[in-house]
Amino acid sequence: MKLWGGRFKKGESKLMEDFNSSLSFDRRLYNQDINGSLAHVKMLAKCGILTENEKDKIIEGLNSILSDIEEGKLLIDGDAEDIHSFVEMNLIQRIGDTGKKLHTARSRNDQVAVDMRLYTKAKAKEVSSYIDELLAVIKKLADENNVIMPGYTHLQRAQVVTFKHHMMAYYSMFSRDKKRVLNAIEIMNESPLGCCALAGTTYNTDRDFTAKELGFNKPVDNFLDGVSDRDYIIELNSCFAIIMMHLSRLSEELILWSSKEFDFVLIDDEFSTGSSIMPQKKNPDAAELIRGKTGRVYGSLMSILSTMKGIPLAYNKDMQEDKEQFFDALDTVMSCLKIMSGMLSTLTIKEQNMFRAVKRGFLNATEVADYLVGKGMPFRDAHGVVGSIVLYCEEKNSAIEDLNIEELKKFSELFDQDVYDFIDYESTLNRGIKKNLK
Repeated sequence: MKLWGGRFKKGESKLMEDFNSSLSFDRRLYNQDINGSLAHVKMLAKCGILTENEKDKIIEGLNSILSDIEEGKLLIDGDAEDIHSFVEMNLIQRIGDTGKKLHTARSRNDQVAVDMRLYTKAKAKEVSSYIDELLAVIKKLADENNVIMPGYTHLQRAQVVTFKHHMMAYYSMFSRDKKRVLNAIEIMNESPLGCCALAGTTYNTDRDFTAKELGFNKPVDNFLDGVSDRDYIIELNSCFAIIMMHLSRLSEELILWSSKEFDFVLIDDEFSTGSSIMPQKKNPDAAELIRGKTGRVYGSLMSILSTMKGIPLAYNKDMQEDKEQFFDALDTVMSCLKIMSGMLSTLTIKEQNMFRAVKRGFLNATEVADYLVGKGMPFRDAHGVVGSIVLYCEEKNSAIEDLNIEELKKFSELFDQDVYDFIDYESTLNRGIKKNLK
């Protein structure tokens, strides 16, 4: 069944029919399509456009379709052009000609627009809940492992931090991600139902009623914008891309940390795989797949931006391309959030290996310079002195704190026994930065 065709003399070619069809991917909108239609038909009856009997008959038919789909009694397939025509076709089969009145005062343009808004809003809330789960996992892992580790810049050991502080950096990132998603929901929470094709309808309809019925804050202000707006899809795709970027950065660290070169963490067997040829291998495939899928979500963002950049008002068929990429990005980000939560909740932290890396990395060098500054030496001079000490330690294969006071005094007479307490790693954290390592 097609929702159009009266002015055509020739039928659509099979090639064009397949090319034009969207049922294979927009079938997931069945719930939103039926609920949008339920709100629409209630409004039509409220405004006297349909009788109460017609309304009740259509509502009963729509609810039976919804129930049959969810119970697996009605499969969404066949030659329907899209989910909208599939639902209407089944409605007419069930209740007869009364079903043909459902589309009164509505266009497929505002129908698909309301379906997508309802779907994206619901799924964005679901993404937000997955972020909440990940935040809880990160916080628990951080609180249970408030241990010393190297902090890095340029992937070089820089200063001592705690594993907790390092992980809480990602807590901050994902907290911002949640705010972005919730903000995107708030911005897009307006109903396009009633815009019709692009200029509304001559029927006396009640857009406020349908907006409230469907849980929107208000109807959209402009009909042309209402049917052609895909900003909310672009914005959520952007949110997903940033989430994936953060997941990818964390994945990269887990990949590095689980290597024998670092050996800071052990990724659980549940989220690792082996090699088909090398028996000793334990590969961090979960983290690598998240890192790899990030580019896939970036591609979805660029796809919709490229699609929308040259489209005049109002609706154009190009906009059908908003769905497949968005659905893929959505499915990917939800899957990756769940995998990351599982991976982190089973992660083993190797505290002693982290501390040994701190000892080998001269991570108290900055504190040695600060010590000399406290004794009156200009910082630039202190920087040079400590650089010489580091070179000396590298030649001796020694840590700064392992040098005796006579050795330190060769570099500056300002050194005294109190230097050892000053540059102790725990003392460094307690004195200077631990109060901020939350």
